[in-house]
Amino acid sequence: MNKGKQEAYLFVHFIHEKESKENAEQVYFSVSKDGLRWETVNDKKPVLTSTLGDCGVRDPFIIRSPKENKFYLIGTDLSIYYRRDWEAVQRSGSQHMVVWESNDLVKWSEQRLVKVGPETAGCVWAPEAIYDKETDDFLVFWASRENFGAEKQKIYYSKTTDFITFTEPKIYIERENHIIDTTIIEEQGRYYRFSKDETVKSITVEVSDHLLGEFTTLDTNLGELYGVEGPACFKLKGEEKWCLLLDHYEVEKKYIPYYSTDLHAAQFVKSEEDMDIAVNSKHGGVMPITLDEYHAVIAAYGR
Repeated sequence: MNKGKQEAYLFVHFIHEKESKENAEQVYFSVSKDGLRWETVNDKKPVLTSTLGDCGVRDPFIIRSPKENKFYLIGTDLSIYYRRDWEAVQRSGSQHMVVWESNDLVKWSEQRLVKVGPETAGCVWAPEAIYDKETDDFLVFWASRENFGAEKQKIYYSKTTDFITFTEPKIYIERENHIIDTTIIEEQGRYYRFSKDETVKSITVEVSDHLLGEFTTLDTNLGELYGVEGPACFKLKGEEKWCLLLDHYEVEKKYIPYYSTDLHAAQFVKSEEDMDIAVNSKHGGVMPITLDEYHAVIAAYGR
């Protein structure tokens, strides 16, 4: 794994169901050098396909391990194509998380399912992870409804060093409203946490000095946006500027970029240009990569 200068981006995602039905809820790779114009590799077909559990992967997320030559790709074990019923999958959905790992973004391990949800979880949605410097392990977090969907959506967390063995799940975020789709980005020792308020369908932003510390809610203009989900935040190379991708699932039905030069101010400006991507991408994660890794992915899968 190349740990050199990160000058490009890898976006792992799935696509809108209407485009490809059976293959839509699998893992697609798109790459970019500027974070705005994206090429979807592998002839716009999935790079990774689930054959376990629900035989679908939604909300994929990828993380580079800072302590070993490895990448971990995780996702929701769910196929609405097969399941059909959104209410049912919150009551009797998978309690597992999909996991693949790789040393080079090209050769991938066999898929595995890892149970992370509470004993009575009705679902495990949109798992993501961040490396915890204080404890030298990974904090993995996701949304679940306990009592088989009777309770509201909350964010749970677990710790792992290898994405095989996990600690018992604990509540990470609980609010008056349903909460899903949390993502975290670190900047100068602070952790910025974006989440979707599933009741009002908008994004909240919080900050803390510690991943398991107390988070302070920031006054953000993102609360003015409705019908958005799947936040993915990354820093633009060579700039003190961050891009926040938001999936406008309700009306526009596409990802739209928003920019900020100060995460703590939490004010985001809609991009003047649309995200240029060859497929209709849905909830995923963006990871900075090196140019060598960028070219390796293109060489392996083709443009």
